[in-house]
Amino acid sequence: MPSTETKFKILLAASEVMGYAKTGGLADVAASLPHALAERGHDCTILLPLYRCARTGAIPVAPTEHTLSIPLGGRRLAGRLWRSTLPESRVPVYLVEQNELFDRDERRFGHGLYQFSATAGEKRDYRDNCLRFAFFCRAVLESMRVLDLWPEIVHLNDWQTGLIPVYLREMYRHHSDARLREHYRRIRTLLTIHNIAYQGLFPPGEFAGLGLDWRLFNYHQLEFHNHLNCLKAGIVFSDLLNTVSPTYAREIQTPYFGWGMQDCLRERGGRLFGIVNGVDYSQWDPATDVHLPANYSVDQVQPGKGICKAALQKRFGLAEEPRIPLLGVVARLVEQKGIPFLVAGLPTLLKDCQVVVLGEGEGRYHDQLTALQQAAPRRLGVFLGFDEPLAHRIEAGADIFLMPSEYEPSGLNQLYSMKYGTVPVVRATGGLADTVVDCTPQTLSQGEATGFRFVALTTDAFLEATHRAVALYQHQPTAWMQLLLTGMRQDWSWQRSAAEYEKLYGRLRDYDA
Repeated sequence: MPSTETKFKILLAASEVMGYAKTGGLADVAASLPHALAERGHDCTILLPLYRCARTGAIPVAPTEHTLSIPLGGRRLAGRLWRSTLPESRVPVYLVEQNELFDRDERRFGHGLYQFSATAGEKRDYRDNCLRFAFFCRAVLESMRVLDLWPEIVHLNDWQTGLIPVYLREMYRHHSDARLREHYRRIRTLLTIHNIAYQGLFPPGEFAGLGLDWRLFNYHQLEFHNHLNCLKAGIVFSDLLNTVSPTYAREIQTPYFGWGMQDCLRERGGRLFGIVNGVDYSQWDPATDVHLPANYSVDQVQPGKGICKAALQKRFGLAEEPRIPLLGVVARLVEQKGIPFLVAGLPTLLKDCQVVVLGEGEGRYHDQLTALQQAAPRRLGVFLGFDEPLAHRIEAGADIFLMPSEYEPSGLNQLYSMKYGTVPVVRATGGLADTVVDCTPQTLSQGEATGFRFVALTTDAFLEATHRAVALYQHQPTAWMQLLLTGMRQDWSWQRSAAEYEKLYGRLRDYDA
């Protein structure tokens, strides 16, 4: 644990936080990292929008007397702060109420946090997303004043918070009130990029409503191919940057992975770092997981894991054969996750294996997986949608977990899989490359192997790695058990990640803006 002298006062701003609002891994990070930092003695606060799902969710939230009034889009928008506490911690959570902007998510009507389902079922961004999150960015900075809450570090996350360092530098560090001006000048910013593909791109006309000087709308700052780019704003104006694995930090500085941001990131390469996301083992541990039909641990894998496998086979209507390899997939059904390789490889895999798939995404993959399942109902199980308990049961019941991602900034399922004794097969990219040690005769004999990796973006490469895993499972049970146990003993906890973030915060403390 850090000494008293190294404690930090941190405000983490995110557009979603697990327990209040979630669409992906960002929500997990935004809840787990502050929790781990608080346990290490740091003073953490979280700030997010008050969506409808947060207002009506299981975690209590309550209005405060603190109000906001922010000029944006040619008018003044009013808001209010609500308060909560992160479960199982003392971390305060503030939620920004602005009903016109944030009180619209309703799953049954196809309305999400950032998108809605159009008439044909396709997902479309809300037209006012720029205004929505510009307001949130201003609200984060205004909240410090109304709460008298002055962090050393504002930890930003993705494009939805990318304008915060711009407003901080261009407006708030020049505040007319000298006392407030001095407070704002002491703040340092860290931007975490969770996925470079999502950048917050908007037509140039949106810039006029931000209240910023047009001199900033240029190639070196906020402009990107004649669009406003909110992520670029954060990259250019934040004091330090990080992404969610060391390999991904290198990858996004190349044309293939950079999504047009590679030059901008290379310019700031000396301030760009990579930290692998952690796992919340209070939620993801087969020894205590409440979603499982039987618990087990690294000290006693059987019979618990076998019971979980039989229950999973039964749940999907598969043949209940204990020795047939059972392969699991939990993923968004999109190209990024390597679903084309999975679909193309399934006819081959189903000759010798069973496969279960949980996920939702593009309609074409829904149709293809449904057709394959109907052709082999005793070999392939498919659940189109998201079911958190079922995700846990797949991690526990499968023998092998498939992650053939085209790119993967960090990835969590490979970490869950190792903890659950479910050997991952991954493409060696991003966080997958940083966390999974390929099984070779050498790494196996040295007790280092934790899974199977492939590099080429081809179905053949994916199948070759999967066949290596299946062959070891079928023909070398002793070696398989060694591989499985090595994975279960890995420590990818948030305490490990939090220690790395402490080092970045230390750099920020010494940074002269």
